[in-house]
Amino acid sequence: MIEYIKGELTELTPTYATVEAAGVGYGLNISLNTYSALQNKSNRGSAGLVKVYVYEAIREDAYVLYGFYNKKEREMFELLITVSGVGANTARMMLSGMTVSELCNAISTGNAKFIQNAKGVGKMTAQRIIVDLKDKIVALGIADEIPAGGTLQAPVNNAVRDEAVAALTMLGFAPAPTQKVVVQILQQQPDAPVEQVVKLALKQIK
Repeated sequence: MIEYIKGELTELTPTYATVEAAGVGYGLNISLNTYSALQNKSNRGSAGLVKVYVYEAIREDAYVLYGFYNKKEREMFELLITVSGVGANTARMMLSGMTVSELCNAISTGNAKFIQNAKGVGKMTAQRIIVDLKDKIVALGIADEIPAGGTLQAPVNNAVRDEAVAALTMLGFAPAPTQKVVVQILQQQPDAPVEQVVKLALKQIK
């Protein structure tokens, strides 16, 4: 499995990028958000070197690579294509029309109309996305800015968050409610160390 490709960006369009690594040119289907990120990186004079996370779509008649500027976008893409009626192209279209944070916020608040703004997504599909992914985006940490109330807040210390959630999960607590409590604590006490976060969370998790 290809986790990511790191190499020279040799071609870039709003929907497609070619990255050359070890003499091999990898063609990647990308979203507009990834296009903007790669374009900005290239404009900053980094000698064309980029790191792109990869999703491999292997079918009987094709082998297609999708590229993402960060893991969050790839994780959201992978979740979207698990929903009935959402294929890879539709998922890429959704991630072109809205950021991961915007999509997470729409899912967490049940805003089907916002999701329907994406081309090819109807009312029923938007509702399925909300129902199927509302808990998953929290459990996987994609919506780490979204507390229990569902509105976006300032980012938290991801390293502390991940360590605290991992420790609490090992103690037997479910990932989704644990994630919410840990994020809420870090929103209130952004400089709290892992040990303190875990202690506070143990008092709050039901």
